[in-house]
Amino acid sequence: MIELAQHLFIALLGLGGGLAVGSGLVALLIVFDLIPRLAQLAGAFRKSIWFETAIICGSLYWTFADFLDWRLRLPAFAALSVPGLFDGIFVGMLAAALTEVMNVLPILAKRLRLSRFILALVMAMVLGKTMGSLFDWLYFQW
Repeated sequence: MIELAQHLFIALLGLGGGLAVGSGLVALLIVFDLIPRLAQLAGAFRKSIWFETAIICGSLYWTFADFLDWRLRLPAFAALSVPGLFDGIFVGMLAAALTEVMNVLPILAKRLRLSRFILALVMAMVLGKTMGSLFDWLYFQW
């Protein structure tokens, strides 16, 4: 009986945590209008349904992959490079959309009095992120 109560508690705790995280993600996507902004930045506003579908399908796929302990039998190069490329593109575009929605860069440039150097600021951020990622992947991971 106690074991059943423990399992029920763990199930309810997992369900509550999943609802909290999922609600937070949906609130982030809706409040900041990230999907329409992402589609606008990509120049594919008429195809924004594909962005929404990709997020839903990705969430469902990785939920099932985690719960059912799915394993891919691929070489390390294929297993890491292709998903890494798509993950990087998605995270980069999502960060760009979030930054654009919140107007972080213009506010930062204005406060630091760097409005004339906004292009250099953006390029420094992009190159810094790229170099940091490459340094991490090529040096620390090996």
